Amino acid sequence: MPVKVQALDHLVINVADVAVAAEWYRKILGMEVKVFDPGGGKAPRTSLHFGQQKINVRPRDADKVEWFTAKHETPGSEDLCFLTASTPDEVVAHLRAHGVAIEDGPSLRQGARGTLRSVYCRDPDGSLIEISSYED
Repeated sequence: MPVKVQALDHLVINVADVAVAAEWYRKILGMEVKVFDPGGGKAPRTSLHFGQQKINVRPRDADKVEWFTAKHETPGSEDLCFLTASTPDEVVAHLRAHGVAIEDGPSLRQGARGTLRSVYCRDPDGSLIEISSYED
């Protein structure tokens, strides 16, 4: 039987400063910050939780033995799209209230399920963050 992926469980973002990044994702995107023990005598790690998803936050200078990771881990190299129930106008107002520059939008884009209304900004490392809602 062939392998068929069903869902994404978690992903890892690479950052210059874990505390700064975690606070930005908490304050701007409402994610819950958790510190967890990965076991095996490894140092504690930070993760961001929202819905049923998790993002692990990897420091740029993490030990390669401690973190089994991509060949080219570079802070600011991610393009991430997050779904919200908020309207694009609410997203714009929230970002402006927190002093976050809007890179683009609101604009229409194609998502996994159809047309998205998207607003783009950047996290503290420069990764492109798309905050979107479906039209329906």
